[in-house]
Amino acid sequence: MTERRLFLPEQPAAAAAASCLDLAQALAAELLVLVDEGHSLDGALLARADRLEALGPHLRAVCRDVCFGVLRHRGRLRAMLRPLLQKSAPQPLMLALLSVAAYQLLHTRTAAHAVVDHAVRAAVTMTHPAVGGFVNAVLRNLQRRRAELETGADATPEGRHSHPEWWIRRLRRDHPRHWKAILAAAQGHPPLTLRVNRRRCTVADYLERLQQAGLQGRALEGDAIVVEPPCAVERLPGFAEGLVSVQDASAQLAATLLAARDGERVLDACAAPGGKTAHLLELADLDLTALDHDPRRLGRVTDNLRRLGLQAELRCANAADLAAWWDGRPFDRILLDAPCTGSGITRRHPDIRWLRQPGDPARLGQTQLQLAAALWKTLKPGGTLLFATCSLFSEEGPSVVQAFLAAHPDARLRLPEGPSFQEGWVLPDALHDGFFYALFERH
Repeated sequence: MTERRLFLPEQPAAAAAASCLDLAQALAAELLVLVDEGHSLDGALLARADRLEALGPHLRAVCRDVCFGVLRHRGRLRAMLRPLLQKSAPQPLMLALLSVAAYQLLHTRTAAHAVVDHAVRAAVTMTHPAVGGFVNAVLRNLQRRRAELETGADATPEGRHSHPEWWIRRLRRDHPRHWKAILAAAQGHPPLTLRVNRRRCTVADYLERLQQAGLQGRALEGDAIVVEPPCAVERLPGFAEGLVSVQDASAQLAATLLAARDGERVLDACAAPGGKTAHLLELADLDLTALDHDPRRLGRVTDNLRRLGLQAELRCANAADLAAWWDGRPFDRILLDAPCTGSGITRRHPDIRWLRQPGDPARLGQTQLQLAAALWKTLKPGGTLLFATCSLFSEEGPSVVQAFLAAHPDARLRLPEGPSFQEGWVLPDALHDGFFYALFERH
């Protein structure tokens, strides 16, 4: 990732002394340019961790919020800015800064004069004094013409829903009755959902602990609790001691669906960062192998298991390359949480919708099919393979299921049933991310 040092003071003391909104705006703009260049937002934040640290706690939080907010509303922000830029073509960094300031003006309580004044200061520092007047004029125009510009943005799908047009068309095709609700859910802020480690605590006990800590929670299905309003993980009682983990309610369904029993040999084939691995071990005493091809991400599995007091055999390998990791002993149950576009979790990762390309769902669907076919060879007769993706595109769900069944006559399909499911889908709402689940039983 190419390093840029355009504006932030080199010394932490200087950064602290110049603790101004324009520093957060400028760094947010730089991070957003990195996303436009193809980097994930998480990766960009990690690469600029020292710069974020130099901002101090408040401005660091502002910078992160702005990055997520701009990406969540990017389609609409760009649609509203476009008419104001007809006579100019700002460089990517300046367009990102305008998007940052526009987000703050339209979606935060930051005083408008502070947003504009600091954005002008950031523009001058980042480029040239003459650019300050341009930024000031664009943002003042945005304020004056807001109603008109919002009407214009509503005239285009991308401006109305803040998703790429190809993405919107796919959702309309795959979920004709629910596509609008899916897009609306992606624009909200994600809930803070916890999974109670039932080896150490009960849901009822942990709800009481939350109340004693001055926090409010309510039970969802299974071991899930939602904390309302969300708070920092450091405030959660017993988190460091492994009483709870952060995991979306939809993701928590995987371990329950696999229904592994004490003593069974289980494979979590794409395990990182380890949330589902840990949940499986919390529910039963298993001989569990956690597999992932990325050694760095596999380290997160180790960390999660250590915090929770759990153990598994960790292997670093590509799940489809059986010769690299499989010892020939078949598994009773396999969880394949397959790599996918992540189209069901864009509320948490809004950069995904702008990083993915139209051909990605079909390409990843083929990867998923190859993984399932390879892992099927490692499953015992009578065993179960749970196929899961956090995607809402049919190429990464029903299409993979149909192709797998056509190639494996010894597989019997069972789609999950219950109030959370619609033909294998868990559709996103205020409390759930989007997922797809299908169970294959080998006979």
